[in-house]
Amino acid sequence: MISERNFYYTILIATIFSLFVAFSPSPRSDFHEASASTEILNYNFVVSEVAETYPSPKSPFLDNSYVAFKEALAFKESQGKYGAVNTLGYLGKFQFGITTLELLGIYNPESFLTNPALQEKAFLANTRRNKWVLRRDIKRFVGKEINGIEVTESGILAAAHLAGPGNVKRYLRSLGAEDFTDAYGTGIPYYMRKFSGFDTSFVTPHKKPNSTLL
Repeated sequence: MISERNFYYTILIATIFSLFVAFSPSPRSDFHEASASTEILNYNFVVSEVAETYPSPKSPFLDNSYVAFKEALAFKESQGKYGAVNTLGYLGKFQFGITTLELLGIYNPESFLTNPALQEKAFLANTRRNKWVLRRDIKRFVGKEINGIEVTESGILAAAHLAGPGNVKRYLRSLGAEDFTDAYGTGIPYYMRKFSGFDTSFVTPHKKPNSTLL
């Protein structure tokens, strides 16, 4: 009787042990789940960190550099979209008009829209050209105040991108009496204030930059 009881007792213990093993997670499963959880936490942290510190104009990352200048201007023009075309037919990240593109030696607007590298080069080339046209006015007016706005080189170059260097020259030489506004009502003073204080010394003036950059 005792041996039979011990036998059933042994069977019961073995069964309970088997069930315990079957329903217990394996060490490998625990490790995999822990790894996945860690990856998710790290991923969320990185995304959050990037969202908070993504370089914006005049941030500690871009400061007041030429890159910050052109990206701030591009965001104002098109939200930085290379394929943008506005209601007046201005093209790309920096919203170039057909006439300006032709001055730079670009005659295929469709190809221009699909070529980010060309758009970046066109912006630099046009800014170099504007700086050459306005070189005397930059020397004469930077540091002065017109219509309550301190004149800076970057403000002048931004305004020239909006209105063309000829209109900016007239604005400066008339001490703000001769303004220009585009079809959407944006004027030279707005651009001179919004884009003031960037370091555009990287941009060297050039009379015909298209032959060297494009």
